[in-house]
Amino acid sequence: MINNAHYSVMAEYNEWMNDRLYSLCASLSEDELKKDRGAFFKSIYLTLNHITYGDLAFMSRFTGDPEVVPELNKELFSSFSVLHENRKNLDARIIGWSASLTESWLAESLTYQSKVDGKFRTVPKWVLVTQMFNHQTHHRGQVTTLLSQMGLDMGSTDIPFMPQFQGNITV
Repeated sequence: MINNAHYSVMAEYNEWMNDRLYSLCASLSEDELKKDRGAFFKSIYLTLNHITYGDLAFMSRFTGDPEVVPELNKELFSSFSVLHENRKNLDARIIGWSASLTESWLAESLTYQSKVDGKFRTVPKWVLVTQMFNHQTHHRGQVTTLLSQMGLDMGSTDIPFMPQFQGNITV
């Protein structure tokens, strides 16, 4: 089983990537962010919104906050700046929460109703936590592709490029 040290790194990676991604997106106008670019969630903004939705849904299931899982495909916030501010707060919350995970909690199963197909599933919590981080990475990749198509480069998105690993470089 994967332990909380793994999830702590993933939470830090999530925050690092979101900070860089949102900083790059902040250079675009609201119209550019919300423009339909033919992506699965249409726009950069709606893809970022979906990542936040997923995190809120998982955190609701894991912690009870928010009390109710948001509705799928609902625009959660009124603008990019409001989404960005909420993203920062959610990332800090995920970091604190991931540090508190125990092997016994991760080994437990969780039964939940999927917002995607309405079915009830019972899955080990470690699988669901892994899925939360995988979901973020997958959809951020969609956003970085859209940005790349606009001529905007995110730079490396690899975990070993995170600041805390930069002291371990040898030439």
